[in-house]
Amino acid sequence: MIPHLTAKSRPGIGGSWVHDLEFEQEDTACLFPGMPLREEPLGLPEVSEIEIVRHFMELSAHSHGVDNGPYPLGSCTMKYNPKRNDAMANLDGFRGVHPLQPVDTMQGILELLYNLQGFIAELMGADAVTLQPSAGAQGELTGLLIIRKYFEKKGEDRRVILIADSAHGTNPSSAVMAGFDCEIIPTNDAGIMDLDVVREKMNEQVAGIMLTNPSTLGLFEENIATIAEIVHAKGGLLYYDGANLNALMGIARPGDMGFDVMHLNTHKTLSTPHGGGGPGAGPCAVKAFLEEHLPVPRIARRDDGTYVFESDRPHTIGRLKSFYGHVAVMIRCYCYILFNGPEGLKQVSEDAVLNANYFQQKLRDIFPPIYPKPCMHECLLSGKNLPTTPYNFAKRLIDYGVHPPTLFGAGCVYFPKDLDHAMLIEPTETETKASLDQVINVFRKVYHESFSDAEYVNTAPHSGRTRKIPEGSQALDD
Repeated sequence: MIPHLTAKSRPGIGGSWVHDLEFEQEDTACLFPGMPLREEPLGLPEVSEIEIVRHFMELSAHSHGVDNGPYPLGSCTMKYNPKRNDAMANLDGFRGVHPLQPVDTMQGILELLYNLQGFIAELMGADAVTLQPSAGAQGELTGLLIIRKYFEKKGEDRRVILIADSAHGTNPSSAVMAGFDCEIIPTNDAGIMDLDVVREKMNEQVAGIMLTNPSTLGLFEENIATIAEIVHAKGGLLYYDGANLNALMGIARPGDMGFDVMHLNTHKTLSTPHGGGGPGAGPCAVKAFLEEHLPVPRIARRDDGTYVFESDRPHTIGRLKSFYGHVAVMIRCYCYILFNGPEGLKQVSEDAVLNANYFQQKLRDIFPPIYPKPCMHECLLSGKNLPTTPYNFAKRLIDYGVHPPTLFGAGCVYFPKDLDHAMLIEPTETETKASLDQVINVFRKVYHESFSDAEYVNTAPHSGRTRKIPEGSQALDD
């Protein structure tokens, strides 16, 4: 175990010192009248600057990220985050802007955000976009609140949202937070939504359907046009979870498929960083008839070419958060779109689909696909040929510097879809053929190890600082 900084603390040691001031200091307590103030020092670890640097360098050396190895985690799109985008987001002109400064002094960043709204609208086939949601799940909540507001204005009490059984877990939770009840639509043996069930469940009490396309199973929902007709014929709305838009850029647009409300996960499609507790972004896009319900403030362009914030919108769902979303994330998105351009974004999606199909084809003799047809951006493979569980197999991959795939079944409760011994693999477009071949060879090596040295595989990983958590223990503990 790496000791905490508190264990390295020694009295009197420090990295920076504040010298005594040569003028009389004001009692700062008067700045906080009536507030309970600390009377003793905070008690932070007393360590030198180099000890702090070495501590965090050691921690980073025991973490796995896309910058230091393959990360084929299904349904997560762990693509490379170009460092040029980080550099652009840290330019002084962007970094020094404060959201409370006068609008006429921040015209540059407002122009960038306004243009980005247009880029995303074009990418998704929408008419209007808000950049305010600070994560994909908040983008979902935004879209669902818009749907609720739309029906409230119409005087219709629709309180049910239909969701596919292969949906991300955030779909039902976002729907419940927005005040809806959820009903599940099963997928059929081909992995797509059952149209008969859609027709049966779609009625005047249903506000709409939340749908990911391609789905979490790595399949394109080929009946999407029919589903849109069924939903709209009953007065409902179609919601697009943009978790897998990385497969469609420049090829197909959700708005053209019949979706009315959509959100985009910037960390999965537009290369902004994953994890770390944030910041994130989940822009929400809508068709024109729903624009009045978008959250405020809205960025608008005046006739003279200047940009302003507008909040006087009587039918808005209101404000989602302070200020206007995570702007540094949006700058990265803007750079990614400009650098790639329309043809480059299309190539990104084509390469993502190509890589997933290459992976599926190269391993189908030992890990047959759950659905024996070409996949989209990710492939779903069966681990039933293994003499051990996919969980044990996946943990052994860590010893070879490969992040485990997403797992279904066998005590692994990552997704609600009822599949057993399945592995979801998403290589993304940023892996080269050589890198894919390396990962494929590791999969094959561990597969054969599971027969020749089962105990060693079952007790993996052996090289990591953290050992394996027993299968299903999280669910059992709950």
